[in-house]
Formats: sequence, structure tokens, C-alpha cells
Amino acid sequence: MALSDREWRVIREESRRGPLNMALDEIAAATAAEEGVRTVRVYQWDPSTLSLGYRQDSDTVAWDYCDREGITVTRRPTGGGGIYHDRHGDISYSIVAPADELPGDLMETYELLCEPVFDAFERLGVDARFTDEKLPEIHQPACYLRELHPAHDVVAGDGRKISGNAQYRRKDAVIQHGSLKFDVDADRHLSTFADPDTTPEEFRERVTTMAEQTGQARLTREEAVEAVEEALREWADADEGSWTDDELARAEERAEAKFESEAWVRDREDPTE
Repeated sequence: MALSDREWRVIREESRRGPLNMALDEIAAATAAEEGVRTVRVYQWDPSTLSLGYRQDSDTVAWDYCDREGITVTRRPTGGGGIYHDRHGDISYSIVAPADELPGDLMETYELLCEPVFDAFERLGVDARFTDEKLPEIHQPACYLRELHPAHDVVAGDGRKISGNAQYRRKDAVIQHGSLKFDVDADRHLSTFADPDTTPEEFRERVTTMAEQTGQARLTREEAVEAVEEALREWADADEGSWTDDELARAEERAEAKFESEAWVRDREDPTE
């Protein structure tokens, strides 16, 4: 049976705080494993958030800057470096499905779940692909400036990174989430890191955006979001959906207990385990 023959819901873009966005992924995983309801979703981060990679050292964060600028800091359960998310430049998505319905090989699953990501770029006229060459890291703590790897880094036609995607398993479900760059404030992005050994100019040499690839005057963020939503919806043949009251309540509890906790954010210790 194809994935699209199963029960999927699409949750269109909503704005939530960073810890709650991460908690909703985990609650969606429980729903998929226990009830067989699969989820594709698009979301914003409000307020702006720095999401740390799972193994990232919290000393790499410019805590004073983030506090002064009202930027939330949380930690993802997925690897890689930190990503600065704001409501304008970042378009985020998640795909959540039972693990036993997906390929056992990690890279096969990754390629399968990236299909709607590439479809979204194609709808917008953006040439995007997995990078075909390794490029050295520029600033290791930053996701978009880490080493580019052909297995999983998505770049535009000019070879610059345009999307970061990652995957993990929880409660017998697979969660893949990712960040697609619509626009970027390189200065602000870099300022969330302590002593970044790079410049905004070097950042822009490695990172591109949908707005840049298509021309800002031709593409609005609303159009880009719609393309991502429709690509996900059609890939999964998903019905319009929403969170249940129970899911939202459980996600709020998880966000407070885990993703907003000092133990998790600073020390990578999960208080809920």
C-alpha cells in the first residue's frame, strides 16, 4: 500500500513558540504510532527562535544577545547545528508517520520524505537538489554553515544551501522536519552564535533563499508557503486537519516539561525520560 493510500492530515501554517513546535512533533509521533493518523504540517516560529542541534554545545550560543533581542532558544532532538528561525525568512515543515510504513534504510526514508520538499521548490521555479559535492564547514555550530554532504544537504542550482532537513524516530514513528529559507538576515542569524568565526558576506556565499533564486519582486512569502503546503498535501493525499484539544494540551505539557527546561536546552538532559 502506498503512503498516500493511508490516513493523512495536513495542518496548514500556524505560528507557535519554538518549544511548542518541537513538542507538537513528538505528540504527532505518538498519534501516528497509537492511532495511525499521519501528519504533514507547516509552521512558523513566534517569537523568533534559535533551535540548537541535539549535540550542540550550549556555550556556542550568544545568550545575552538572544535574551536582549527576545529570541527563544530551544534544542531539537535532531542533529546538526543551530538554526535561527523568524516569521519572515523561515518556512518550516514536519512529516510524521509510523516507522513500520517507511523504508528501514535511513537514507531511503530521507529521500522519500524529501520528495515534497523538492516538489515545493519546483512549483516555485527554484532549481534544488541534493548537493553533488562535499564542501568544508565555515562555522560548525551553525547548521547552514556546516560541511555540505551529498547524502542530505539541499542546495539551489548555484550550489548554495537553501534547506536544512533532519529525521529521528520516536514512539515507533518517524519524524522528519526541516527549514526552507525564504529570506535571510545574515547579520541577525550569525549574532545568535557566540563569537562566530565568519562574516555575513561569507554566510551569503554559502546560503541562498527562495526570494533570491526567484527574485523578491516576483515571489511573496504567502505564495511560497502555499507551494510547500500543497506539495505536502498532494504527496500524502492528505485531508485538511487540525490538532485535537488533547494533542494541544499534551504538547503544552511537553513543551514546558522538556523543550523549555534548562536541563534540555543547556545540558541535553530530557527531564521527561
